[in-house]
Amino acid sequence: MTLYETVRPALFALPAETAHNLGKQTMGIAQSSETIRRAIRYGYKFRHPMLEVERFGLTFPTPIGVAAGFDKNGEVMHCLSDLGFGFAEVGTVTPYPQPGNERPRLFRLPEDEAMINRLAFNSQGTDRVRQRMATNGTPPVPVAVNVGKMNTSNESEAIEDYRRVVDRLSEYADYFVLNVSCPNTPEEYDEQSPEHLREIFTTLEAENDEGKPLLVKVGPDSQRGDLDDLVDIVEEFAVDGIVATNTTTDHDDLTGKHRDEWGGVSGTPLESAATATVATLAELTDLPIIGVGGVDDAESAYRKIRAGACLVQAYTGFVYRGPSLAREINEGLVRLLREDGFDTIDDAIGADLD
Repeated sequence: MTLYETVRPALFALPAETAHNLGKQTMGIAQSSETIRRAIRYGYKFRHPMLEVERFGLTFPTPIGVAAGFDKNGEVMHCLSDLGFGFAEVGTVTPYPQPGNERPRLFRLPEDEAMINRLAFNSQGTDRVRQRMATNGTPPVPVAVNVGKMNTSNESEAIEDYRRVVDRLSEYADYFVLNVSCPNTPEEYDEQSPEHLREIFTTLEAENDEGKPLLVKVGPDSQRGDLDDLVDIVEEFAVDGIVATNTTTDHDDLTGKHRDEWGGVSGTPLESAATATVATLAELTDLPIIGVGGVDDAESAYRKIRAGACLVQAYTGFVYRGPSLAREINEGLVRLLREDGFDTIDDAIGADLD
């Protein structure tokens, strides 16, 4: 039994958000000591040439990263890198501080290996995240910033929100992810309508003086026609990639006691829908796809890669599996690649589409 398996019952006895914050505090303490950081890297970091991925003009040492939502304010990026993740996505970051929804707003469903969240872009705001990055620096792996709007913003104000986040953090972000598919924010207008997306991309193209890659995050509940329309727009504006997917609003197959709580579902119940969305997008476009949803071991990560994802992200799997997750996935991916006769991750991308 691992140390995490020993302490997890105590953590899971706490409210989910309390346990999450406690875990981040522990990671923050760990990354403040170079001695502890060396020990973490020795125990958890795994690198192999087969796993290196080149996308967006960046080098990802491994294809497994941490999805947005885990490190909303860029507090533990260095520890995530030390644990062996090949990249990290900070955020969702909003232009100004906002509290999000009232607690409780994060729920575990251990029976389903899932979580439900209705956090709604709780954020310390762009200036605090910028100050932290300027003071602490960024880790030696790519760092993305997930860009969101204020919950009180109308359609035109939201575009200015996105512009401000990109402007303030472009010095530190390696790429940006536009979050227009969160099911937990107020729905005053259609954030994914073609007209709104065109306005956003027009604004951000003009703002992005440093040419940082821009990706857009889609939900798993989108119909093929909606994805087709989205691909047409992102290719029209030379968007650099797609993140698939956000959480799902489908609670039908949940069995845990919190199954009726409203919010987006992540974890194992999301895996098949998210992987199917990756495959659909891979059929529609040659743009790089980052696969998210239900990634908790090498096999689930590999399914997304074979469906067309060049990179994958985990969040809920990290909560359930603990700090060894990245190492276990990376070691397992090398094994799976060898079993299938592939020399690199690139050889396996989209293998199930042939």
